[in-house]
Amino acid sequence: MQRYLIKDILLVNEGKIVPTDVLIEGERFEKIAPHIQVKTQVTEINGAGKYLLPGVIDDQVHFREPGYTHKATIYTESRAAVAGGVTSYMEMPNTYPPAVTLELLQQKYEIAARYSLANYSFYLGAANHHPEEIARLNAHRHEICGLKIFMGSSTGELLVDDIPTLEQIFANCELPIATHCEDESLIRQRLQMAKTQKGEALTAADHPWIRNEEVCLRSSSFAVSLAKRYGTRLHILHLTTADEMKLFTADIPLAEKQITAEVCVHHLHFTADAYPRLGNLIKCNPAIKAAHHREALWQALLEGRIDVIATDHAPHTWEEKQQPYLQAPAGLPLVQHGLLLMLEYYQQGKISLEKIVEKMCHHPAICFQVRERGFVREGYFADAVIVDMKSHTPVDQQHLYYKCKWSPFESHSFPARITHTFVSGHLAYAEGKFNEAQMGQRLMFNR
Repeated sequence: MQRYLIKDILLVNEGKIVPTDVLIEGERFEKIAPHIQVKTQVTEINGAGKYLLPGVIDDQVHFREPGYTHKATIYTESRAAVAGGVTSYMEMPNTYPPAVTLELLQQKYEIAARYSLANYSFYLGAANHHPEEIARLNAHRHEICGLKIFMGSSTGELLVDDIPTLEQIFANCELPIATHCEDESLIRQRLQMAKTQKGEALTAADHPWIRNEEVCLRSSSFAVSLAKRYGTRLHILHLTTADEMKLFTADIPLAEKQITAEVCVHHLHFTADAYPRLGNLIKCNPAIKAAHHREALWQALLEGRIDVIATDHAPHTWEEKQQPYLQAPAGLPLVQHGLLLMLEYYQQGKISLEKIVEKMCHHPAICFQVRERGFVREGYFADAVIVDMKSHTPVDQQHLYYKCKWSPFESHSFPARITHTFVSGHLAYAEGKFNEAQMGQRLMFNR
């Protein structure tokens, strides 16, 4: 049995930062107390001057397998996640074939069981023509994170634009519904207007005009109205506009909220001013928008209207991103650097360490009712990250673990370093080296 004793660490957990020792035995946190003494054999880690955080739970990633393994695989991206302090992830259904049946979903779980260094769960994808899958999904509420609905910005089976189908899904789904909210009909209208005006001269700088505030608000407002009508547990992903913040509240405890909200790290960091420099590299859906929207997101995050910080890690190859704007796919790789980016904002005084842990670790666990994870507590699974705030992390190809081997942060150096990552008690990453002797576990849910 693996046993680790982390000595003299600053534990960031449940709204406090306290100096302590932490003993890990097997998969679990065995003891959390000052000055732990162990008589039997144990691997001791000196935590002096460093911080221990619960492992990050990223509720929105795209790892591309099966079907798009030239972009990424569960093996490569889960390693990048662990190197970035992400110990658990929830992965999206827009793989190929799209995961719109439980049988297709099970294939992804089988791949992860063999190759995922981090803990994992997968969303079932909603579809216009698979309403019977909702009843089947409900029977698996304890072992699947949720249902993903693309209410825009998708094609084929995964675009759910039939209103009676949406109403049926919202009325009958007993799991959290996670939505991508952009109004597809309005996007198409605005794209045609942009093509008429500029033709082939369109660039990434036009992206936030085509996918503007109204595109987002119209769809997210509709999703909220459905959730309120049917009492659905709704989680709206990757919000980007000041306009949408009025849809959410900070007036009740998170565990009592039926409607919750997520923001992604790139929307907290980049603004439309970055398009001339980065172009298609930051083309994503929903679009990165003007600076006043970013500030509204930060305000809502700190007030408690936005509940969760995620990455929406969405890798594409460098060659794909070099295509003209209309052909270049949307999405960017982020899972290795999301926590580091937020730690940089901590060092700038924008957000506290306690709040980072709340939004990236505790709140995803509460929102999705993840079983015995998301907190450093005796008896919980030992998912944890050690951070050195006095070191740095350069972003260059040598240190990138994404299969696509590029990052919008290249040439930047983050003023913090992740030194150790524990996944279910297994020291999966330490001082730049991976230990693949044990894979991650399937997430389970208290529903």
